[in-house]
Amino acid sequence: MKRMIFTACMAFAFLAASAQQNPYIVKTKGAKKSAQTQMADELAAAQQEQENAQDFLGQHFKYYSLCDWKEGMKFMVMPEKYDLVVKTFTDAATGKEVSSMPLKYKIMVYKGHHESSDGHSRIDFECQDNGKQYYYEIPSGSFEDYCYQKTGVPTLAYLGDVDIAREQLMGKTLYTKTQYYRIDTEYDGEGYQDVMVDKDMPVTVIAVGVGTRNYPVKIIVEDEDGNEFFQNVAISKTNSGMRDDEFIMDEAKYLFPNSFELVEDVMNINSYNYRVYIGRIIHTKYPTKMLNETTKKLQSIPRLAEYQLEAINPHKNDDKATVKLKNTTLGTYFYTDIVLDQHNAEKEEDYFGYIFAPGPGKKVHTSEGSRAMIRSGHVGIGFSEDEVEMAAGEPEKIEYGENGYYNWLYQRSNNKILIVQFNGSSTVEKTTTRDGNLNAPAPSKTSKITSKKRITTKKGPHGIKNGTPIQK
Repeated sequence: MKRMIFTACMAFAFLAASAQQNPYIVKTKGAKKSAQTQMADELAAAQQEQENAQDFLGQHFKYYSLCDWKEGMKFMVMPEKYDLVVKTFTDAATGKEVSSMPLKYKIMVYKGHHESSDGHSRIDFECQDNGKQYYYEIPSGSFEDYCYQKTGVPTLAYLGDVDIAREQLMGKTLYTKTQYYRIDTEYDGEGYQDVMVDKDMPVTVIAVGVGTRNYPVKIIVEDEDGNEFFQNVAISKTNSGMRDDEFIMDEAKYLFPNSFELVEDVMNINSYNYRVYIGRIIHTKYPTKMLNETTKKLQSIPRLAEYQLEAINPHKNDDKATVKLKNTTLGTYFYTDIVLDQHNAEKEEDYFGYIFAPGPGKKVHTSEGSRAMIRSGHVGIGFSEDEVEMAAGEPEKIEYGENGYYNWLYQRSNNKILIVQFNGSSTVEKTTTRDGNLNAPAPSKTSKITSKKRITTKKGPHGIKNGTPIQK
């Protein structure tokens, strides 16, 4: 008995050491070391990718059916709990089936397939970590019949997606597209805690590693306050073991475009091909200012505002063009002068592709009465946050007070500050103005002032200001 306990402890210690030395195993900060390794137990599903991420995904992440696998493709053994009961691999030298536990985190290199002497089809691998040869025996039928199915080879997470994601996404800015993410709780295991964060929040990719078989790319991001969280996502779906119609329901967030939007997924527009973009739906990636045709004034525009591209008129005397846009909610026309060719932009904010991205933006529900005020740039009593953003743009500062009340502040001309007060229901209760500028201390009794950032949740026990742990 003592020998068995010792052997088990040695196995767990070996797995822990392997995890620490393996560059594909990445963790958010604060994960606690544990003497025991937990198996990931995720049942994955999701829905078809959104159109605004198709260009990036289609360009970099190709789906490979088993029929199309090339020798040298790499996979990592990431067994689920049931994989410990049904053994996946056989040692080619001994002909004996091997438990998935000692193979966990090991890299398998695809070496082709062959038929055994008794007519069984086998898929061959070489373990990069120990140099041994293994094979997976197809349950029934020929390789040609089996390879077109979505079943694939159990336990294996495709590392090609991980490598490409690491190359393409490290250090990039993404937007959160759901509220549900995770933080690690164990350094040498797979324990995690679900957290909620703000949707449409900019984050930076700080690490990319392996997740699970179904969702092989683990993306760790950091918000502006230094809080880290992650998502395991499917990108190409290579060897996911799931049919396309299984990527549905609540698990849909584990597809890359349902968890993240790449800020740099931009329209490659220039003065030579701009006509093909007329009529397309686009959205703002950053706050900007544009001329409102109704008010004849420059209006602050929030990010994720949606427009239809109506016209582009290049200037004759400079590198800019006048772009005419139609707000898809209000029907109001806006104009902006912007550079179409990135090489001609003196500042990145002058470039069309920096401000705008292809695809729909944030859907805003508003009444006809509210729309009339929004078109003229006015904020009305009872407006929601979304309606205020459409009328006045994102706030330049936010003041938080008591009983759920908070103010959005905007700098106006003639040294005036517009104050929009929200009640505990996040609707506008009143608007006022005062003299001054937003760089000076505001004469307010509020307890907190945050610049250009909205924080809607309390600080959780793990220090994520924008993340509230989900109670199970």
